[in-house]
Amino acid sequence: MTAVKISRDYVQALHDRLDIEDVVSSYVSLKRTGRSLKGLCPFHNEKTPSFTVYPETKSFYCFGCQASGDIISFTMRMENLDYVEAVKQLAARAGMPLPEEGFDDSLSKLRMRILSANREAAKFYNAQLFAPQNSEALDYFRERGLTKQTITHFGLGYAPPGWNLLTDHLKSLGYSEHELVLADLAKRGRNNSVYDAFRNRVIYPIIDLRGNVVAFGARVTDDSKPKYLNTSDTPVYKKGNGVFALNFAKNSSEKKLVLVEGYMDVIALHQAGITNAVACLGTAFTTEQANLLSRYADEIYICYDNDGAGKKATARALSVLDKTGLRIKVVTMEGGKDADEIIRKYGKERFLSLLGKSGNEIEYKLNSLLSEHNVTTDDGKVKYLTAAADVLAGCQPIDRDIYASRLAKEFGVSKESLSEQIKYAQSRLRKQYFAEKKKAVNKAATDVFEGRNNPERKANLKAANAEETLIASFMRNPDFYRKLKDEFSPDDYVTQFNKRIITLLIELIEGGFSTDLSMFAQEFTPAEMDTVGKIARKGDTLANTLNECRDCIKILKGLKDGGVVDVRSMSDEEYLRAFEKLRKKKPTE
Repeated sequence: MTAVKISRDYVQALHDRLDIEDVVSSYVSLKRTGRSLKGLCPFHNEKTPSFTVYPETKSFYCFGCQASGDIISFTMRMENLDYVEAVKQLAARAGMPLPEEGFDDSLSKLRMRILSANREAAKFYNAQLFAPQNSEALDYFRERGLTKQTITHFGLGYAPPGWNLLTDHLKSLGYSEHELVLADLAKRGRNNSVYDAFRNRVIYPIIDLRGNVVAFGARVTDDSKPKYLNTSDTPVYKKGNGVFALNFAKNSSEKKLVLVEGYMDVIALHQAGITNAVACLGTAFTTEQANLLSRYADEIYICYDNDGAGKKATARALSVLDKTGLRIKVVTMEGGKDADEIIRKYGKERFLSLLGKSGNEIEYKLNSLLSEHNVTTDDGKVKYLTAAADVLAGCQPIDRDIYASRLAKEFGVSKESLSEQIKYAQSRLRKQYFAEKKKAVNKAATDVFEGRNNPERKANLKAANAEETLIASFMRNPDFYRKLKDEFSPDDYVTQFNKRIITLLIELIEGGFSTDLSMFAQEFTPAEMDTVGKIARKGDTLANTLNECRDCIKILKGLKDGGVVDVRSMSDEEYLRAFEKLRKKKPTE
């Protein structure tokens, strides 16, 4: 991780000042269970709460996806911030002035440069849209029914056909080629030169909740391919977190959001006065987007396109939004393929009437099933009611009772027989859910420990377990380290990732600092903190004794002194040294 140095005294004081329950509950609905709090994890989809907050250690841990960390790493993840920016945000929350010394904000400054470059690019694109030579681009928006006021409100623009018009302009303002490539405003060619990322396309700036231009969407004005190009992930933007026009929609007086598919759908609705419309960016609706929407709405109207792709997108959105507790309505887009077309053809009132006729999630799913089965035959009725029972099995008891009564009456079957089918579906789906969850948890645990952060672990399992036991023991009992420090050193560690952890841990203990997760977030990325947190949780299952620690030291010393170490992780020089050591230890023949 890039060295971003804020004094440990300041970090510790910040954590002492803040309550993790207050910070996390701004994003996640938490319920107290004894000395901890639980809620649905904001980092993965789940129906039963696995996300746990520990007020005493000011840390969090998800038993489902293995996400772990402290207040700072949580804020970094939720707000897509770097370490320094997260500290700044939390410091403002705590009412603490930032330290004047020992504060390396180089990464934060780079992000600010990228945001500044994006802002200048948006101004450039907007000016090009109104340039006389680019009248065809402006005509495209006008033919789509947009007024100049709307174009200005959304900062729409145009990227001219030239290869270097934007890059030359931004370089003249002092931005480096490196900054422009990092911002994905420019691409680097084979000869190491740079060229504009967007050319001959209308431009839709993407603005975050703080008013920063973080990315761009670009569309052709003819039938050429690809139809859309979008900014890739950058230091200031992650597609899976993006929601177009939420910066405007969040100011709506109603706690309702209208979720549509495309930029033009959103813009057409806003121009018509429906200013709570948004569109989620990226190829698939994500948990992060759902959690973001839930901060600004109690109810979501899904208005996706009236085609096969739109129905698949609706099903995906429902599966994700279902975990948020939001009320969900699904709108049938009658009279047009999307919101933009309906507004242009029939106007605002027609679209509002569609919102009024929208059904809830259960009704949408039941109607979708109805279109898939021929219920004029007995076989078709049985198949439909069996599938409907699966839908009702996941509903609240009152909803289940109402819709079971309705279906029983409509299809001429007894409510008792339908209820039995629902109970069977509940049992089957419950077993399936917990089996899948167990499989996902095991996969996540393996990934966090090995694949993602410590690839050496699998080949050195015995050593890694000993390393992690020492780390967990010392985090929980710093006095153990003081009693054992002359018996081992970080150089005894086999895996490099665990060596990083123990080295920092020793620095903290010897410096008199806390050994909580709060002191690790500055040196480890949020993804790496998952593994650090997982190791810390091992302390719950250990004996936590000096003898246990000494056993681990013996294991590491034994491995280093000639025990089994997987040679695949060794360099040629290390292998030759180990081979020579083993050869010298063998009795001569």
